[in-house]
Amino acid sequence: MKPFVLLASRAEDAAADDEYAQVLRFGGLDEGSLVRVRMEAGPMPELDLDAISGIVVGGSPFDASAPADRKSAVQVRVEREMAALLDRVVPRDLPFLGACYGVGTLGTHQGGVIDRTYAEPISAVRITLTPEGRRDPLLADVPDEFDAFVGHKEACRVLPPTATLLASSATCPVQMFRVRRNLYATQFHPELDVAGISARIRIYGGYGYYEPGEQEYVLAGVASADVWAPPRILAAFVDRYARR
Repeated sequence: MKPFVLLASRAEDAAADDEYAQVLRFGGLDEGSLVRVRMEAGPMPELDLDAISGIVVGGSPFDASAPADRKSAVQVRVEREMAALLDRVVPRDLPFLGACYGVGTLGTHQGGVIDRTYAEPISAVRITLTPEGRRDPLLADVPDEFDAFVGHKEACRVLPPTATLLASSATCPVQMFRVRRNLYATQFHPELDVAGISARIRIYGGYGYYEPGEQEYVLAGVASADVWAPPRILAAFVDRYARR
């Protein structure tokens, strides 16, 4: 099997290592079949697209919709490199699954509007598949409605003209979309269970996802969530494209 590539941009080692471990676990992969690239650490290496099964993009503290003068030099570089990569990936319809930051990257690249209209606090929300989502092979093993973890300051307000809407929630109309046949982006996190999101709540306490002093309240809010379905999407992505 050709390896998958995880493109990560979390500067905190604990968060980056946990994300990698979660993708390994729920994707049913071992370290030899998932190459990790920490984009925040240095320039993205040239990827040989013929030598990989697909690309997974993890979440990120970067906000694509932030004003240019508020973006760090690292964010500007990462965005430039991601756009150049998608210039190569989209025409090939190379398997791509972007979790949370995937909406900001693939959505922006394809002409969607990303802003703060549909931000969601850290929580478990009910995701509902669209008719197109119910027919999509990546979602064949999840029910029409399921709970998933979210926590984002921006989201897709206007779907890219090239995209097919696959899932929505009451508070965020664009929760998952597909471009062409094999490129996917989710606003929710298919790689997170309760332990995973609890770790991130602690790590990102000062990043504005919740008010100071609310950490225990936010942790209690996710502790009893039943988020068994979203990891099946990650497993389905790996299974489908590893075999291809």
